[in-house]
Order: sequence, then structure tokens, then C-alpha cells
Amino acid sequence: MDPFRKQLTDPTVERLLKVTQRLQALDREVPAQVIACFLYIASHEDCHKQALEEALCLTTASASRNTDWLSHTHRLNKPGLSLVIKEVDPTNKRRQQLRLSAKGKRLIQSIKDDLYGKQTPDAS
Repeated sequence: MDPFRKQLTDPTVERLLKVTQRLQALDREVPAQVIACFLYIASHEDCHKQALEEALCLTTASASRNTDWLSHTHRLNKPGLSLVIKEVDPTNKRRQQLRLSAKGKRLIQSIKDDLYGKQTPDAS
């Protein structure tokens, strides 16, 4: 046995590692704030950007940069990750609504599978 190869000692933490590797596969340089924004939006579907700012203690500018990274177009017209859809709230034009794109929903399902195993639909 290779003395430098370590045995797995915590499978729960290894699953978290797999999640971070899945996110880094989309963009090797993805910051923790972008990941936090993605997970917040996934757990608060159709939220307002202001709620995200308050929950994650982000400035308006920081929340905009992070959600731009997650949307179709990132800063300087670079392609974003296309995981989130940003839309103007029809009831208040000054607010933005945030929701997962189809790609974002697939990624969240993959993350849940990594963490909890594949769930089979209830047969009842």
C-alpha cells in the first residue's frame, strides 16, 4: 500500500468535496460568494435580489456581480454560468427576481444526488 495514499476517513465530507468539484467543473475560479448565492437562490426559488443581499450580508454591487456570474452574461459581456435567471419583478420594476434556469435545476438535482443518493419517486 502506498504510504502517501490515505484511506477515506469521512464519507460525508467526501460528498461535500464532490459537490465543490462539480461546481468548479463549471468554472475553476468560482468564488465562494457565487456558490453561496447559487445555493441561496436554489433554496429560496423566485426570491428577490434584495432578500439575497440581506440574507448573505452582500452589498447591492456585490450581489449584482455574483448573480451576473450565475446568469447568462457575466461582467464585461463574458459568458456567465447560465444557472440563474434574473428578471424584473412585474409588481415592482425596481426589484429583480431570481430563479434557477433549467441548467441550474439539473445542477441542484445532481448536488442532491451527490449528498443524499439518488432518490426514487414514491410508488404510491
